[in-house]
Amino acid sequence: MLQGKKIILGISGSIAAYKAATLTRLLVKSGAEVKIIISSSASEFITPLTLATLSKNPVLSSFTKNSTGEWNNHVELGLWADAMVIAPASANTIGKMANGLCDNLLLATYLSAKCPVFFAPAMDLDMYLHPALQANMSKLLEYGNKIIEAQHGELASGLIGKGRMEEPENIVAILEQELGEEQPLKGKKALVTAGPTYEAIDPVRFIGNHSSGKMGYALAEALHTAGAEVTLISGPTHEQVSSKDIHLQRVTSAEEMHDACVQKYPETDITVLAAAVADYKPAHQATQKIKKNSDHLSIDLVKTYDIAKALGKLKKNGQFTVGFALETENEVTNAQEKLKRKNFDFIVLNSLQDQGAGFGHNTNKISIIDRQNNVRDFELKDKRSVAQDIVNTIIECIE
Repeated sequence: MLQGKKIILGISGSIAAYKAATLTRLLVKSGAEVKIIISSSASEFITPLTLATLSKNPVLSSFTKNSTGEWNNHVELGLWADAMVIAPASANTIGKMANGLCDNLLLATYLSAKCPVFFAPAMDLDMYLHPALQANMSKLLEYGNKIIEAQHGELASGLIGKGRMEEPENIVAILEQELGEEQPLKGKKALVTAGPTYEAIDPVRFIGNHSSGKMGYALAEALHTAGAEVTLISGPTHEQVSSKDIHLQRVTSAEEMHDACVQKYPETDITVLAAAVADYKPAHQATQKIKKNSDHLSIDLVKTYDIAKALGKLKKNGQFTVGFALETENEVTNAQEKLKRKNFDFIVLNSLQDQGAGFGHNTNKISIIDRQNNVRDFELKDKRSVAQDIVNTIIECIE
């Protein structure tokens, strides 16, 4: 809960500003004291009266309060808050934050803030994917700000893609995890793998899979929020870490991921192997691009490194390891066999028979199977919520 926490909610001009009413209500319900600052364009999407009623505080939008010269002190606001949340954060506001521009009260308060700052992007698909916007968000992460990732879905333009502001309920959950006093994994070191691996055929082509890395990145975030020191070893993916405190190491092939894991594993308390590592690789990598000179091409394949098996052999008392199984048939039986074979403490089962689960989705439906063959089924959820279920299970097991 956020009982007694002082939170500044910054609202910039986006159609997603309508969600700020629900977000305000949930923050107050969670026990927080909320002060709201809106940009001039935000007031065209949601009225200050609505927000003032829900927050039980006046809504601030300009530097001065009245014609007598009394002012809204952005420095005091920045010192007052335990956290600042900018939701929605438009492309315009993100650009100004990243480059130190300061032409309204919201930005002045952001530049004065001594507390953690969270920003929740909300914009159309093409704007979100633009290199300038991505560069600006990277800058904000480098400055120590924390991103509340935009979600995939239907956008105001009618397009479907990434750009929807995270739902208010999930934003509050993130804040509760980040700002709460209890961090059950504080002092623990965690290792997470994520994404696919690419096994080169020649300098142009590779063997890979459709893993997006979303699940692994969500797990790294959830473990970090629970207090763990997290190392994320990631195959090729467009996903970004939510905090500069998550140690990101990028790799490409199964061999590179294996070597990175084996090096890091001895000092690790918790390991979650969420990467979709290629099972096979070409026996020989061509040094030049293979030309299309015939109707048929045969490639000799050999097994890649079995990372889970290697770590299972290195495992010592006190180390806790979680694996994943993506199955299409005999799901539970195959997952149980993999759990024993790889020396996992529990395994997370995904079935491609379940709609909304598997690669490429923003949702997942899992079952968790432990060493005693107990099976715990979970409903379809967004991947951040799934990650929290997995981390909560880890916490239950090691306490």
